[in-house]
Amino acid sequence: MGKKKGEAETMEKFSELQYVRPDMEKVLGDMRAVTEALKNAADFGEFKAAYMDYVNTDIQVSTARQLAHIRNTINMMDEFYEAEMGYFHAWMPKYEILVKEMGTVILNSPFKKDMEEEFGSILIQNMEVGQLLSSEAVVDDMVKEAELANLYSKTVAGASVEFRGEMCSTYGLLKHMQSTDRQERKEAFEAWARLFEGISPKIDEIYDGLVQLRAGMAQKLGFESFIPMGYYKRRRYDYNAEDLKVFRRQVQEVIVPACVKLYERQRKALGVDTLHYYDESISSPQGNPVPVGDRDYMVKKAQEMYRELSPESGEFFDFMVEHELFDLETKKGKRVGGYCTSLPLYHAPFIFSNFNGTQADVNVLTHEAGHAFAGFTADKFQKTPELCHSTSEINEIHSMGMELWTYPWMESFFGDKAEQYRKEHLADALMKIPYMVCVDEFQHRVFEKPEMTAMERRAVWSELEKVYMPWRDYDGNAFLTGGGFWMQKQHIFLYPFYYVDYAMAQIGAFEFYTKMKADRKAAWADYYKLCQAGGSMGYFKLLEYSGLHNVLKEGSVKEALKAVLEELEV
Repeated sequence: MGKKKGEAETMEKFSELQYVRPDMEKVLGDMRAVTEALKNAADFGEFKAAYMDYVNTDIQVSTARQLAHIRNTINMMDEFYEAEMGYFHAWMPKYEILVKEMGTVILNSPFKKDMEEEFGSILIQNMEVGQLLSSEAVVDDMVKEAELANLYSKTVAGASVEFRGEMCSTYGLLKHMQSTDRQERKEAFEAWARLFEGISPKIDEIYDGLVQLRAGMAQKLGFESFIPMGYYKRRRYDYNAEDLKVFRRQVQEVIVPACVKLYERQRKALGVDTLHYYDESISSPQGNPVPVGDRDYMVKKAQEMYRELSPESGEFFDFMVEHELFDLETKKGKRVGGYCTSLPLYHAPFIFSNFNGTQADVNVLTHEAGHAFAGFTADKFQKTPELCHSTSEINEIHSMGMELWTYPWMESFFGDKAEQYRKEHLADALMKIPYMVCVDEFQHRVFEKPEMTAMERRAVWSELEKVYMPWRDYDGNAFLTGGGFWMQKQHIFLYPFYYVDYAMAQIGAFEFYTKMKADRKAAWADYYKLCQAGGSMGYFKLLEYSGLHNVLKEGSVKEALKAVLEELEV
C-alpha cells in the first residue's frame, strides 16, 4: 500500500483528526459482500479486486479503532473513548469471524496460488492460522479478555501511593528511584512496592480471570493448552516452545554470567557492600545521565539527528513533527508505558510515551521512533498494511537497532555525559535480557498449570528470579521477596508471550551494532532493507535476508554477542 500522491500533504495534525465510529453492522454487511464476490469471481482480476475491497474496509476500521485506542490511553478517564473501545471490543470478534470466513474462501479457491504469488506466502499462512484461532465459541471470551486487560491498565494507571508527603503514581516515583541519594532510592522503591502490594489482590483476581479465559479458549479451539495458541496469536510459525528453550538456555549460559560480572562492577562503583534492588537502576555514584533539555528541545534535536543519520530517516521524522504524531508527556489518567502504533488510512505512525525527566525519554525518541520508521518505510514498499509489520522478534530489531544507530548524536541529549550514557546503555541492553527471559518462562509455567493459585504463581516467579537474576536482593521487602515483582509487567496481562521477543531481537540489534562499527554504510543498507521488507516474509527468512544469526540455534548467541562482550569486557 504505497502512498497516494499528495495524501500525506493533506493529512491534518493528529489533534485535528476527526474520529467517526464505524457502523459495524454495515461493515459486517460489506464483509459478507466481499466473501460473495470472492466466491463468484470469474478470474483473478475480479478475485483480487474483491480482496482489496476487504483491505480498504479493514483500513477504515483499523484506523478508527487505533484513533480511539490512542485517545483512550492518553486519558483513561475519558468516558467517551472508553465507551468507544467497549464498542470495538464487542464488535471485533464478530468481524474476525467474517474475516475467517473470507479466508476460508481464499484458501479453498482456485486462485489461492495466484494470491500467494501476488502477496507472498505469509499472507496465506496468516489466513490458515486465522482459521484455527477464530470461532463463534470464543467470541464472548474474547470480549471478556479485552475487558479484563483494560481493567488491569486502568487499575495500575489509577493507583497512587504516598511518598514524602505527596501522592505519586508509578511514573511519579521513577525519578526518585534513580536518585543518587541511596535512602531516597530505597524509600521510592519501597513506596513503589507498597503501591503494587496495595492493588495486588485486584491484580491477582484479574490475572486469575485472564488465565482461565485463555486456557478455556484454547480448549474450545482444540489446542492442548494456551501455549501453542498463544504462539499462533503472535504469528510464531517457525518455532515452538521446545525451540525457545534452546534460546533461554543460551541466555543462562552466556548472558547471565556476563551480567553477574557487570552488576559486581556496578556494586564496586557505587561503593556498597550489597547491591540491593533499588541500586540496580543507578550505574554510578554521579547518577544516571539525564536529558539536558525539555520535551520540545529533545524533539528538535531528534529531528536534526534523523536528518543527519540518513535521507530516509530525515523524511520520516519531518513527517512525524509536521503532523504532531506524538503524545510524550506524563499526565494524570494517562496509561503507563510507551508504544508505537499506526493509522493506516493516513500512512502515519504514532508514538505514545510518558516522559519523566530520565534517560528513558531519549530512549523513546530512538526505540519507539525505530518502530515508527520501520512502519513508515514498509508502507512505501508493501501492498497491504498487513504486510507492513512483521512479528515482534523482527519489529524489535528495528527499534533496538535504532537505539544503537543514534549513539553518535547522544551529545545533543546528554552533553558531556554522552559517553557515560553510551557505555551504560550498551551494558543495560545486555543486562535486561535475563529478566525478559524470566518473564517468558514464567508465562510458560503458568499456562502449563493454569489451575495454579496466586501464591503458587508468586513462588514460581521467585524461583525463576534465582535462575535468571541471581544478583537480585530485595533487602527484606516481603512483597517482592515473596514473588510480587512480576505484577508490574503489563505485557503478561495485555500481550501474553510477548516479551522474550525483545531478548531475541536485542541479539539482532547487537549484530547490527557489530556491522555498523565495521562499515556504517553497508550496515545501514542491510537495516533499511529489513525495514522495507516489513512482514512480507517469515521470521527465519527475514533474519537470513538481512544477514543475521538465528538465535534459536546452539552457539548463535555467543557468536552474535562477541563484539558487545568484548567492548563491555565481560
